[in-house]
Order: sequence, then structure tokens, then C-alpha cells
Amino acid sequence: MADFPQPSSPPGAIARRLLPPPALCGFLLLLAFVFSVSYAVGSAAGPVAPGIHGTGNAGSGNGGGGGDGGSGSDMEDMPAMTDGSGH
Repeated sequence: MADFPQPSSPPGAIARRLLPPPALCGFLLLLAFVFSVSYAVGSAAGPVAPGIHGTGNAGSGNGGGGGDGGSGSDMEDMPAMTDGSGH
């Protein structure tokens, strides 16, 4: 049998086969950059609604619902809504 010479691969060919394609690396770097910039902008802007606070009794077991322990409806505290017809 005749031996056929094996084509020798360059020294860096194996390492290039194991690495992901350059386009994927570039996309991942761009994605990380966009997320870091958006995080920096969000932290510089501050909270979305600074006046909103929790009820403060998260461990009471009421699920954070009504908060006053009453009937569970906050509609009782609202003023009467009318349509302007006087009824």
C-alpha cells in the first residue's frame, strides 16, 4: 500500500477551529457594551417613581394588598364620582 502524505496544518489552525467566529465575538462585545451603557444611564437617571414606597409590612402575610387590614378595597377612601348630571 502506498502511503499518502497527510497535509500538515499550520500551527494555529487547531486554535482557530476551537475559537468562535470573529463576527460572534464582535456581536457579544457590542451586546455587553450596550448593556453596560444602558445600566450606566439608568443608574444616573435615578429611580423611576421616587414618591412610591412600599407598605412597610411585607412580612405580615396579607400579600401586600389593601394595607389597612379592612375590606381590602381602597375604593371606600375615594370621593364620590359623578357624571355631572346631579344624580
